[in-house]
Amino acid sequence: MSITEAEEKGRLAAQKPLDQTTLVDLDVIECPYHTYSKLREEAPVFKDPIAGFYIVSCYSDLMKVIKDTATFSSDVADAILPPGERNRAEEFGGYPSVPTLITADPPKHKYYRNPINKVFSAARVDQMDAYVQQIANTLIDDFIKDGHCEFVAQYTIPMPLLIIADQLGVPRSDLPLFKEFSDALTTQVSGVANREQRIWAAKKNVEFQRYFAEVIEKKRANPTDDIISDLVRAQMENGEPMSVPELLSVLNILLAAGNETTTNSISKGILLLIQNPDQMQLVLDDMSLVENLTEEVLRFDGPVQGLMRVVTCDTQIAGTPIPKGAVIMLRYASANRDETQFSDSGKFDVRRKNAASHLAFGQGIHFCLGAMLARKEMNVTFRTVLTRMKNLRLTPGHEIPHHEPSIVLRGLKELHISFDPA
Repeated sequence: MSITEAEEKGRLAAQKPLDQTTLVDLDVIECPYHTYSKLREEAPVFKDPIAGFYIVSCYSDLMKVIKDTATFSSDVADAILPPGERNRAEEFGGYPSVPTLITADPPKHKYYRNPINKVFSAARVDQMDAYVQQIANTLIDDFIKDGHCEFVAQYTIPMPLLIIADQLGVPRSDLPLFKEFSDALTTQVSGVANREQRIWAAKKNVEFQRYFAEVIEKKRANPTDDIISDLVRAQMENGEPMSVPELLSVLNILLAAGNETTTNSISKGILLLIQNPDQMQLVLDDMSLVENLTEEVLRFDGPVQGLMRVVTCDTQIAGTPIPKGAVIMLRYASANRDETQFSDSGKFDVRRKNAASHLAFGQGIHFCLGAMLARKEMNVTFRTVLTRMKNLRLTPGHEIPHHEPSIVLRGLKELHISFDPA
């Protein structure tokens, strides 16, 4: 395919001087990989002149930071949020925000994570094949005869939402509401939302809190076989159950992380196959490549571009001094294109031998707890789409899909595809 307008703008953005290079540039957000390559080569540890945080862009440097949880804390809220934003939910009558899964440090982190690990165990996820397959087929049945669809709205949003709703033990009929709750969290972490959008997100978060606080009380009285019941029964280090604010924080992350990132990964995988017909043909000829296709999608253009840490003491990364209190942006998506780790890293290669070495799910204690389920949903989707939908192509007039504006998450706004029903 020819270079799109977005790609050309991304290329031009990467040619700006370093003192004008920033991750909040909308052209960089739309097409960031030229800028990542520039940073890895010229400034592997770089202070963003607009956003103010330090960007770590090389694979080996990221791995060192991830492993050093004492120096690089995940409890970043106080460091990245303006004073007026920290208690916005309470301002609208909600519960206070507390650090749990993504933002808790050792040793407390394990007490939040342990109950979830049981829910997303390999044994449990392995038993979900037929269940995930049934959801995939049901969604495709709704549009297969049309020969075209808007794949994000008609498949990649509802698919993981249905699964996480079932796992949480909440009714599928409330899926539109759950999507709004998820959108609120992604708006809050986007890094580019305006004040009006942030206030909307805070109010929607309070709505989320009220909805799930009621669910929590129902599960406490009558537990069932689901994640919320497991969390209600879980004990912290002092032998006490989690508080309602703690439970709500965990559930907020599970709801958003359990669907938004998978939505983005599946959508991007289908787009990459269409954009790389030679690679799609390799998979069609050998469906055993599907698992590696999933890993290469996650490496090549993962759903989480990066996450933050805050420095607890004066330190340095790759020789660059970093002061106490500074915020670090770990740019996973850049590390996944690091030429020292992945040869010919800018090529989408479904047969790449070390594709699974990517950092799309993070590493260390904060490795994504839903990684196995996400892989399951992606594998089932790619197999089912390639089996049931032939001659995949972008629908005329929609050849250049665009991404939602965010410095943290990377997802397509929409994906219009056409196909021949098998």
